[in-house]
Amino acid sequence: MKNKAWFYVFLTCLFELIWVYGFNEASTWWHWVIVVGIIFIDFHFLPKACETLPTGTVYAVFAGVGTVGTVVMDVFLFGGNFSLGKLLFITVLVIGVIGLNIADNKDEQRASKEAI
Repeated sequence: MKNKAWFYVFLTCLFELIWVYGFNEASTWWHWVIVVGIIFIDFHFLPKACETLPTGTVYAVFAGVGTVGTVVMDVFLFGGNFSLGKLLFITVLVIGVIGLNIADNKDEQRASKEAI
């Protein structure tokens, strides 16, 4: 069940990056229709992931991947600049998301031991 939930997290992160890209590229009304459709698909998978996984973890991963992905797209696709400061804060963000996931796993292990 958890693998399915993580698959939903993967999908919601993927669709988030697609619609963020769409925000930068949309130039006609039908482009915007597609972007809005992708946003609806994205927000269909987000609550599905939260049914099994802790909401804080899901949202942290969603926001972290979105933030890092948006910075990477900005630099490589849209001509943005990259600095040491951006690298530092992306690293802090990634460490925070990984730490939150580890903490949630430890809490679950403790709860399952107490239930036995």
